[in-house]
Amino acid sequence: MEFDFAEEQPKFLMLMYGLIAFVVVVGGLLLLLDVVPAWFARRREAQLVAASASGAPLPRRRRQGEGLFALFFLLPTLLLLTVGLVVPAIRTTLLSFMDAGSNNWVGLRNYGWMFSDNSIVRVLINTLIWVVLVPLIATGFGLIYAVLVDKARFEAVAKSLIFLPMAISFVGASIIWKFVYAYRGDGDQIGLLNQIVVSLGGEPKQWLLESPLNTLLLIVIMVWIQAGFAMVVLSAAIKAIPGDIVEAARLDGVSPWQMFWQITMPSIRPALIVVVVTLTIATLKVFDIVRTATNGNYDTSVIASEMYNQAFRYGQNGQGSALAVFLFILVIPVVIYQIRNLRQQREG
Repeated sequence: MEFDFAEEQPKFLMLMYGLIAFVVVVGGLLLLLDVVPAWFARRREAQLVAASASGAPLPRRRRQGEGLFALFFLLPTLLLLTVGLVVPAIRTTLLSFMDAGSNNWVGLRNYGWMFSDNSIVRVLINTLIWVVLVPLIATGFGLIYAVLVDKARFEAVAKSLIFLPMAISFVGASIIWKFVYAYRGDGDQIGLLNQIVVSLGGEPKQWLLESPLNTLLLIVIMVWIQAGFAMVVLSAAIKAIPGDIVEAARLDGVSPWQMFWQITMPSIRPALIVVVVTLTIATLKVFDIVRTATNGNYDTSVIASEMYNQAFRYGQNGQGSALAVFLFILVIPVVIYQIRNLRQQREG
């Protein structure tokens, strides 16, 4: 098949226009962020120099001008948040009180369905399992690894190996692990897990079809990805522990176990909270892994995947919106706790 440039010319023109628009917008914003503050700084400096030379009192900053200047830069962010977050959140909340076609009001019927339908209750239980296990296991592995490789000879290489999965998308990681769990009947196995089982004299299984084991196997994927994030944050916190505290503890003759619980853990507590909270929010929103590995079948669905199925596959806009609102409500306390924790750290 020969390539006809004349037929594809409109597409190339659209691509070129898009690139030009991107360069103009981004370049303009960067130029604005560089030129405008610099102009105000030079103006302020000139005023200070002139006042110093003439012996006049130094000019005071005009708070009103600064407020307008800050508002000028905040407006794009506020506009994007309103269009991309606030308006959709309000619309989704309203849809959660309507029927499948978003035509009639049904009150709290969709929320009652959420807690009375056995399949949705199973979804909520799965989500709870994810939220309990993923942050604890991923943080635990990250912490153990950070402590073990701290100041080791090949520390950089060891950290790179566990951090590498962070560079893979959730979809890519799910595909990789689907090959690990792959099943081929009684013939030669291409799945690593089944091959290990067969080598040990066992029978191969369809791992992703057996509930609740399949949910735990999907959790392994999330832990594999997020353990690197936990390790990096906690390793940085461990290295930030003052050396004099560590040396004083060693002079007192504390054992490595006592050093870990009495010195390391209290010192890295803020970092631990940040990691657990971040992983909890990410786990509540997990969708890609379940969608790619099992599509939510075989009792593996979680709130995010079920929300997608109800709204976009089954045409149940009200029920899908109710699940979305419930997910939003679950995230809010975690976010509030994190904000309060950060505020206490700054005040402390």
